[in-house]
Amino acid sequence: MHPQVGVGWRGAHSEGGNQQLLRRDCGRSAQSVKETFKTKEKSKGEMAARWAMLGLLAACVASAAKESVLNMCMDAKHHKTKPGPEEVLHGQCVLWKDNACCTANTSTEAHQDQSYLYNFNWNHCGVMPEKCKQHFIQDTCLYECSPNLGPWIDQADTSWRRERILNVPLCKEDCELWWEDCQDAVTCKENWHKGWNWTSGTNRCPRGFMCQPFKYVFPRPADLCEKIWSNSYKYTTEHRGGGRCIQMWFDPANGNPNVAVAKYYAQNGRDASPAPQAVLLLLLAALLSLL
Repeated sequence: MHPQVGVGWRGAHSEGGNQQLLRRDCGRSAQSVKETFKTKEKSKGEMAARWAMLGLLAACVASAAKESVLNMCMDAKHHKTKPGPEEVLHGQCVLWKDNACCTANTSTEAHQDQSYLYNFNWNHCGVMPEKCKQHFIQDTCLYECSPNLGPWIDQADTSWRRERILNVPLCKEDCELWWEDCQDAVTCKENWHKGWNWTSGTNRCPRGFMCQPFKYVFPRPADLCEKIWSNSYKYTTEHRGGGRCIQMWFDPANGNPNVAVAKYYAQNGRDASPAPQAVLLLLLAALLSLL
């Protein structure tokens, strides 16, 4: 679940092992480049060698940046600082038990109609059908627990979280089943991230907004998956098991398919995976030292 609410929707992200390895390995490359550039000879051959070393440093930084987003937690309200196993996760969140960004308590609250996580009420236009609610619970579990969303993490710069997900490629089946099972649910808004009346402490429909069935608010599956959380998800025609889309639902006995998906997009661009700030600072420092 992702909405922007009164107190805040969906905590701190520290430098993990991947970034430490990055500093070690790329740091060695930076030192090699620096030593090469200190040479006083000015021959064309030596200049070519210097540029070659600089190219190696850039390649090292790019490679390490891609690796660093493959197993991470976003800097948001309830996320752990880094992923790891949880002895117990509740209900639908159990899929991420072996490697999770959520705690057991967060996983339990994800299943409540109105939990302390964000004070968000699913039943703002009457009781949400159970088959529809299961998809929103799964959406919340994916958001809170998955360590495989790194390629789609963007800055949020809000009071309650510094990072969010953007345009996560959702598998066709996951989006369309979500839409089909929620056709008879009722809501008054297509974007649940903002625009609510929070004067009571929980979300209520703003004045002038009528409650309508989902099928009128979200005429197509893409409308639901993309609009409801401000483009957190992107509708795709990719299928489960193809390695090109994120699955909300999977059988943990067969492993987590989203690991391979994150690796694919980290290597090929999400559109373009954002390099961690530490990586950019390292490259900048290395280049400045050569001037």
